[in-house]
Amino acid sequence: MTKFVFVTGGVLSSLGKGIAAASLGALLEARGLKVTLMKMDPYLNVDPGTMSPFQHGEVFVTDDGAETDLDLGHYERFTSVPTTRNHTITTGRIYNTVIQKERRGDYLGKTVQVIPHITDEIKATMKKVAKDVDVVLVEIGGTVGDIESQPFLEAIRQYKLDAGQGNAINIHLTYVPYIKAAGELKSKPTQHSVKELRALGIQPEVLLCRADLDIPRALKDKIALFCSVTPDAVFSCRDASTIYEVPLNLNLEGLDDKVAALLNLPERKPDLSAWHDLLHRIQNPKGSVRIAIVGKYVEFKESYKSLIEALHHAGYGLETQVELKWLEGEELEHGDPAAFLGDCHGILVPGGFGVRGTLGMIKAIRYAREQQVPFFGICLGMQMASVEFARNVAGMDGADSTEFEDNPRHRVIFKLRELVDVEELGGTMRLGAYPCVLDEGSQAARAYHSTTISERHRHRYEFNQAEFRKPMEAKGMAFTGLSPDGTFVEIVELPGHPYFLGCQFHPEFKSKPLQPHPLFTAFVKASAEHRG
Repeated sequence: MTKFVFVTGGVLSSLGKGIAAASLGALLEARGLKVTLMKMDPYLNVDPGTMSPFQHGEVFVTDDGAETDLDLGHYERFTSVPTTRNHTITTGRIYNTVIQKERRGDYLGKTVQVIPHITDEIKATMKKVAKDVDVVLVEIGGTVGDIESQPFLEAIRQYKLDAGQGNAINIHLTYVPYIKAAGELKSKPTQHSVKELRALGIQPEVLLCRADLDIPRALKDKIALFCSVTPDAVFSCRDASTIYEVPLNLNLEGLDDKVAALLNLPERKPDLSAWHDLLHRIQNPKGSVRIAIVGKYVEFKESYKSLIEALHHAGYGLETQVELKWLEGEELEHGDPAAFLGDCHGILVPGGFGVRGTLGMIKAIRYAREQQVPFFGICLGMQMASVEFARNVAGMDGADSTEFEDNPRHRVIFKLRELVDVEELGGTMRLGAYPCVLDEGSQAARAYHSTTISERHRHRYEFNQAEFRKPMEAKGMAFTGLSPDGTFVEIVELPGHPYFLGCQFHPEFKSKPLQPHPLFTAFVKASAEHRG
């Protein structure tokens, strides 16, 4: 029977439920178990696709094209789990499904209510991901006490009863603050959070306590007593130097042993050699490199979560510390790009939407091209590299994207033809994994060690190759990656440049700390060589 671990959070948000769930998933995988993870978000949006990056952070995209919460990125980075649209649900999606069923008459005239219809739909989504796995870890977004998350908490209360003892447990992540004036760690917020959870009918089996310091045994015993858990089920989760240290810290605390015992899982010691080697590489770099990120949302770095991690993954593999210099595109619009970029060894322009900051991005790209600085453009970055080349090398004054100007003189970037006349923003993009064929001998093919790849996309606009490929090829730009049918341009390069590559897809979504993405590795390596 598939076992379930429900991860809830209390006291306050941003404690790291996603990291905790992903870390436990990594530990259980290291014990030889097959795991999967899913996220339940209590907001009313059907998915985060139309939410502002400043509100929500990054939108993570799965192979099957689901726009999801960034925690699914953590799940994929820490484990071998390939997430899908079934691994994420929101209040909006659940209610939307139930209302559609009601309109079809599926409920045969019954009064449709939160209990049982909403909670039954939530439980049904959990069962979808439970096939052929040993353990399902389910993270419930939000904080216990929020009105929005109550249907999800009620659903897991029911599911624990349905599954029976030894088949489903709740891990509650709380906060134990250190009060500097008193010189003490305080357990009262944790006690109140568990009281709130128990009032909803859920008794946690395990408490995972975030703190600035290690929690002493005496305080763990106090927490156990007042929260009605066994003393060996209270675990300290102190701040770590890197998120990839968390699985090792939780293993030292004995969390995976306790979870295995509660769920009657086989007694095995996890093989954590790869994680120990990774931590050694992180803590003992042999060099460093500085990468400039010229973006649109740099004030809120959660918008670039997978990108940041992918750059660091490449550094770990090369035993190089990657320092990031964040630059808002608008900053470069009225100044000398050398003043901003002169101390950087590589320049990356990431994805984004809208015209704001794009002129600064174009200036950064021109600087990288002319000064022979390694450049990596992703999605919008690839499109702006094409526009910059068209304007400044191919002599196409007024070249632009129809995203920014309805009728530019040269439509180098234009909207997907099948999306013309579509007004709703939700679900109108080229989303998910698509295949790509690479030119033999290209920078991309050398990085991948292959000429056939599959990468994830999230965009509405494409390079207009029917009109502009040949004239830009004649001026030196190489189109080295295309869709198998030749319709879509996926990768552009500048032969002869140390490293100049733009890709329409988002390679950061497939990078893992133990398996860095080849394009990021190639870019960071070229940047390190540029440093000399």
